[in-house]
Amino acid sequence: MKALFKLVLFALLLVWLLLLAWAFESRSMPALQIWHTTLLENEFTTNDLTPGYQLADYLVQEQRLFDELREKIYRRIEPADTLRYSRFRAGGPQDPDWPQQNWNRSFEFIPEQIKGGVLLLHGLSDSPYSLRLIGKLLHAKGFYVLGLRLPGHGTIPAALTRVQREDWQAATRLGARHVREKIGYEQPFFMAGYSNGGGLAVEYTLDALNNPDLPLPDQLLLFSPEIGIAPAARIANAHKLFSFMTYFEQSKWLSIQPEYDPFKYNSFPKNAAQEAWEVTAVLQKRVAQAQSSGRLKGFPGMLTFLSWTDATVETSATIQGLYGHLDNLDSELVIFDVNRFDQLTPFLPAANASPLLKLKADQDLSYQLTVISNVSSDSQQLAEKTKAPHSNNIESRTLAMFWPRGVYSLSHVAIPFSPADPVYGAADAAQGSYQGMRLGAMQPRGETHLLIAPLSQFMRLRHNPFFTYMAQRVDEEIEESLGSTNGVVR
Repeated sequence: MKALFKLVLFALLLVWLLLLAWAFESRSMPALQIWHTTLLENEFTTNDLTPGYQLADYLVQEQRLFDELREKIYRRIEPADTLRYSRFRAGGPQDPDWPQQNWNRSFEFIPEQIKGGVLLLHGLSDSPYSLRLIGKLLHAKGFYVLGLRLPGHGTIPAALTRVQREDWQAATRLGARHVREKIGYEQPFFMAGYSNGGGLAVEYTLDALNNPDLPLPDQLLLFSPEIGIAPAARIANAHKLFSFMTYFEQSKWLSIQPEYDPFKYNSFPKNAAQEAWEVTAVLQKRVAQAQSSGRLKGFPGMLTFLSWTDATVETSATIQGLYGHLDNLDSELVIFDVNRFDQLTPFLPAANASPLLKLKADQDLSYQLTVISNVSSDSQQLAEKTKAPHSNNIESRTLAMFWPRGVYSLSHVAIPFSPADPVYGAADAAQGSYQGMRLGAMQPRGETHLLIAPLSQFMRLRHNPFFTYMAQRVDEEIEESLGSTNGVVR
């Protein structure tokens, strides 16, 4: 017993020393700014969701939040040259408060004749801007669209230092109920989720299967869904052992970076990683339990788009932890493969084709699998390779799409953005009246370690060159849903 006690004591001491070293290492990061340390008091939390609280109340509270943001942050920022491209410089080129609309805030698209409704849930550290084009696609088909700003987002990075996943869940329930009430009970109800919003959409749907007071979606649209993330996020909040001290306050953060992106935080607090991990950990257990109990048979159809390589979420979690448990035949998984052109493969040792080939050879898949990949290893042209549920027959269709020059894969952040996006699009395709930095088109070249922002941010693909294909597939899903509603069998 004495030996065991000493061993446990030694292990605890070792963990403490490692955390202390982590805290000291964090002091090498840049100094914190007021958008890292200021707390906004008007943010929505789960405690606000009292009986009778409606979307109108949420939007009023959101207005108070953005008024507070202006008073505590924007009016305290001096227009120094070092902050010329800060999103917090009022009237600057990166100020998200565009003349037409601030896309960091919740928005609605209301058609003249409502044929359906959709709730859009954006990703972690993101904003409603990320799914606005998806919303426009659905709006053009007659869908009422609610792009909901999830708590902790669209304001300052410090908001994510104390947000909890229960706040996101409460906001999701509020939004879902509003959309269903807005469109009535005969029209199709969609939920669309990007990244963490995808995980929240799946979790909400599991809740709705068991709770008749929650409207069950008729269809899920998922984009790079966060079904699993790195296990290290599980201990992210261990920083609290030291971060309460001013000397170690930087240890609350995984990264501290300049905030030049108008619609996404660049700095990332550890609390956000912890809360995201808890969403995914609980979600995967609940999916497996729902399959065991047979409840997944009532799960609605899903159409999911993801990149085979993803540095933010675990692709395998979506394939095995979600789709691998499905018990219906109405879902489809669309995987954008890496560029397997022979001249690039020597530089992609981690993108081994064998897992994808094994997945394509599996005859027990209970969903439709579509892989977008090169026609052949000596071609940049793409083909759509589709396999029906419980089949080993792969149908291939050549597409009028090619890998853009220099692009070797998609990325987590690229999936929902068009090349024509004014912020994240390509230089030759970007549209709109946006006058700030076109982040998706920036390709800086020079000596390493000179820029104050990581080069990886600029190298990472910010838009989906195959967005048109994805939009077409979403359009087909909408048409099928509207046809089913009208009693039409496709």
